[in-house]
Amino acid sequence: MAERSTAAVDVADNSGDEPLTAQADQSTADGVANNRERDTDSDEAQGNPTSEESGKASPPELHSGHKLARRYRLEECVTRLDGFSSWRAVDEKLRRAVGVHLLPADHARARSVLAAARSSALLGDPRFVQVLDAVEDNDLVYVVHEWLPDATELTALLASGALEAYDAYQMVSQVASAMAAAHREGLAHLRLSPNAVLRTSTGQWRIRGLAVNAALRGISSDTPQRTDTEAIGALLYATLTQRWPYETDAHGLAGLPKDIGLIPPDQVRAGIHRGLSELAMRALANDGATASRHESPCTTPEELVKAIGEMPRIRPPEPAYTAPPQYQRTAYQQGAYGRPAPRPGVAQPVPTPPPPLQSRTGKALKWSVSALLIAALGLGSWQLADALMERGGKADNQNQTQTTDGNDKNGERTEPAKPISVQTAQEYVASGSAQAPQDVAKTYDGDASTFWRTKKYNEGPKLAPYKPGVGIVYDLGSEQDVSTASIGLRYTGDHTTVHLYAADSLAPSTGVDGMKEIASATTTGTSLTAKASKPVKTRYVLLWMTDVPNAPSDGYSGAGYKQAITDVTFKG
Repeated sequence: MAERSTAAVDVADNSGDEPLTAQADQSTADGVANNRERDTDSDEAQGNPTSEESGKASPPELHSGHKLARRYRLEECVTRLDGFSSWRAVDEKLRRAVGVHLLPADHARARSVLAAARSSALLGDPRFVQVLDAVEDNDLVYVVHEWLPDATELTALLASGALEAYDAYQMVSQVASAMAAAHREGLAHLRLSPNAVLRTSTGQWRIRGLAVNAALRGISSDTPQRTDTEAIGALLYATLTQRWPYETDAHGLAGLPKDIGLIPPDQVRAGIHRGLSELAMRALANDGATASRHESPCTTPEELVKAIGEMPRIRPPEPAYTAPPQYQRTAYQQGAYGRPAPRPGVAQPVPTPPPPLQSRTGKALKWSVSALLIAALGLGSWQLADALMERGGKADNQNQTQTTDGNDKNGERTEPAKPISVQTAQEYVASGSAQAPQDVAKTYDGDASTFWRTKKYNEGPKLAPYKPGVGIVYDLGSEQDVSTASIGLRYTGDHTTVHLYAADSLAPSTGVDGMKEIASATTTGTSLTAKASKPVKTRYVLLWMTDVPNAPSDGYSGAGYKQAITDVTFKG
């Protein structure tokens, strides 16, 4: 059965007309193999012209097993629509799954697709599905992007019901902040639908098809920020109500009843978080008809991020307590081992414990045992005292200045850890922009009043998905046995997590995943000690911070999730 295809999410300012993408609803796949797209079927079901009928360029005849650039082997076609096709493929060079969009080089949109893909690739924001390659090869144009087999489309999540308030809050927070970052770089999505939003196995939300999906379908907008903001509002509305906020059905969701207009989510379904309901209306109703007359509508992702930041933060639900199973005594513990099983329905008599030894023989036995115990204790005490006196006499005869041979195992002594001086240091940037590279030297200048501070983030304590982490690489001058790092911090709170890694240079050639971890530690205070279970020999040490607390405004730094390092001391 062909899936119904309307996309009010992709609204531009069309003066009440049907949304631009109503004829091409489903977005291309990037690894959610259980949610195959059927754009071709949808077009045929709606009577839309095919590529040949509309005079558009036909895609080249490709098949499973075909290789692009002697590297990308096509495996399965997941979309074929409007003169282009999308495939699941294998990058044989890096041995990983990828997604590929293909269209003829003479296609009317080939140039715009290449430009959109290259612009999206330059953004490099991990909250978006990354474009890996964009190539024009003779008569073919193809775009290679990430394939996420462990991700689930929002469409599939909503098929089983509306999301909890905390999950909806996380979705709108992460999607809005990601789109705000994209618009600051001049990039718009224009096709933000439940098919384009994915939740990974770690609970992070990612967006696919930035700029590229709209370019593939020839979609544009005179008000791109407003278009994407209203799309985010529609996504939030759907996660709260499991309904599409327009009269038409879309993305497997039923639309609103006809002739009642746009009503707030908390009037559609009971028990919906009031703040999220108002937020959805502020993003959707950009003509001023918001849920609250006291709140202005949000017309850009940046305004939506600000509105989310002004809301009280929604905490995750408390895990349900599960009572442990009642302890069951085994038949052996009950003294029934080896006995025949009782017949059903027959009451078994409770065995009577034997009476205590109250006879003359029993009393004599108890007195005998007590005497033996007293004698054993006295003998043991005498032997212990004799051994101590003998050892003391030997110690008096020994020279008090006697040294111990280093080869004598009984004379080994653990030497105290020695401080290791830092020669120089450099900030390590895994992705995005640096934090404060000019202040790195303040972390080892011996002055606790100076510091290196991270930027502030809207979410936390975990920095991901904004950044995988922030940190500094320290040069110890030569290879040293590093066992401990004492770190002074500026802010308290829940919570700061630091990892130490052995790097190969001040500018490591591998990512954090390729480094050897020395130690890690977590604190809620202003001091932290990371101690290795076994010293690691290295010249370069990466101090990598993945979690930071929520800290107040401080000088030129506003309130948010951040941390500052005042001093670092390494010991071997």
